[in-house]
Amino acid sequence: MSDLATVVEALPTPEIQDRIPQDNVRVSLRGSAVLPAPVPQRRDAPGPASRGAGILLFVLALAAGLSYIAVHVTRDLDHAAPASAWPLAMLGMALLIALGFEFVNGFHDTANAVATVIYTHSLEPHVAVVWSGLCNLAGVLFSSGTVAFAVVTLLPIELILKVSSGTGFAMVFALLIAAILWNLGTWWLGLPASSSHTMVGSIIGVGLASELINLRAGASGLDWGQVIKVLKALLISPLLGFALAGLLIVIAKRLIHSPTLYEPRTNCQPPPWPVRLLLMLTCTGVSFFHGSNDGQKGMGLIMLILIGTVPTAYALNHTISPREVQSFIAASAETGHILDVHIAPSATDPDPRTAVTHYVQTRQLNPDTLKSVRQLVGELGREAAVYKSFQAVPAGERTRVRNDMYLTSEALRLMFAAHNPAFTPAETAELKGYRGQLDKSTKFIPTWVKVAVALALGLGTMVGWKRIVVTVGERIGKEHLSYAQGASAGLVTMATIFGADIFGLPVSTTHILSSGVAGTMAANGSGLRWATVRAIAAGWMLTLPAAALLSGTLYCLFHWLA
Repeated sequence: MSDLATVVEALPTPEIQDRIPQDNVRVSLRGSAVLPAPVPQRRDAPGPASRGAGILLFVLALAAGLSYIAVHVTRDLDHAAPASAWPLAMLGMALLIALGFEFVNGFHDTANAVATVIYTHSLEPHVAVVWSGLCNLAGVLFSSGTVAFAVVTLLPIELILKVSSGTGFAMVFALLIAAILWNLGTWWLGLPASSSHTMVGSIIGVGLASELINLRAGASGLDWGQVIKVLKALLISPLLGFALAGLLIVIAKRLIHSPTLYEPRTNCQPPPWPVRLLLMLTCTGVSFFHGSNDGQKGMGLIMLILIGTVPTAYALNHTISPREVQSFIAASAETGHILDVHIAPSATDPDPRTAVTHYVQTRQLNPDTLKSVRQLVGELGREAAVYKSFQAVPAGERTRVRNDMYLTSEALRLMFAAHNPAFTPAETAELKGYRGQLDKSTKFIPTWVKVAVALALGLGTMVGWKRIVVTVGERIGKEHLSYAQGASAGLVTMATIFGADIFGLPVSTTHILSSGVAGTMAANGSGLRWATVRAIAAGWMLTLPAAALLSGTLYCLFHWLA
């Protein structure tokens, strides 16, 4: 997500502030000299014991998480050891890059959750960062995976189905490396950028490059319907943040008559306890929902990596119980009966996988499509009846079974969206239930993956929180952030991310929070720093095309090398 603090130089800590000459200046992106904002000495600055306790707590959480990951990865690979060391090497490299993206995402974005609570001195920084990391972990662990796979569905279907091939690895490496390079480059140059925008732009670039390389007639490449849906969420959410936070501060001023809450913070004293508790609550909520939404963006790609390198262990969900398998068999039979009613007499017998893949690519339903989907449903039901559990599926067949399930699920999704065929409400309900069982079998995320992502986000937060706090508190508006403004922006950010999570839409935490702060500044008559606003807008407009160009170029290069 966007590191808004890159608009300005990192502010010196209170401990060394008094040693900086007053004529110390820096040069902004536009070349103008900017004096560093004065920071008052904090009279309640934490001692070494408080800082040490926060760091120790984080180190213990890190050690416990790494141990948990090591145990479960070893257990998974013991049951599905690859024939050679090459898949393990690819797995390690790809996971390192994917978690590197989450780390960069952490110091770009996760620190926004603690910005208001640290700036207002509601919590000591190290305690706030550790607490935010734990809440992020909880959010990631309780996440449904909906956002993760919503990001994955933006990719061309052929790349998802061939993720274990050289083309699949070229896709994963290209979009992740492009996202990391753009985030780091914009952070270094002082240009705000959003990790969500970067990821979507990288996916668009890979999809367009794949379509140009293949040049197959009828191949649609990207799912533009999904892309537009995601872009709308990324565009509308900051506008909501601006409007709702501004409205909330206006309502608060009418109902709560306490001038202290609305005055810019000029000292290092914490706010009154009711406001302090509210700010701590918003920090907790934003951290949790950030983990449940933003933390998912890399998890879907990590699952593609695992499926591509170790399909025996991760192609199918081994936690599906025998009772659920029996339910799946019955649902397959019922789904087959429903599809039989809608199959046209003119339908022929093409290869079912080719026909369904063509439909998912082109969204053009023909008489053969339904019959092909019916054949896949029948095969899946018969195979489930033979093997009784997904663990019993032969290792060499698991990728094929997973692809058949994924194709069938995507075909049903597109039929529902197009209302073609015209299923009755009862049929639609039955088919959606069957699709839910398909998705549970293929769109799953192991707990150790969630722990790894949460740790990467937490480490990133430890690196980047200081830069974020300064910008959120002092560089968006012409006046410093007040207690009420911090609480309003935090509440709106928490609620907006929660709403996006329900609908499975990725949003930018930083854009929502920064827009919320800007909304409170505008509503309060504090004024905005237009240089910062312009920098944010420039980052928003440049990120998508730049990330797309970078990822597309890398994909062409990796595809040629593969």
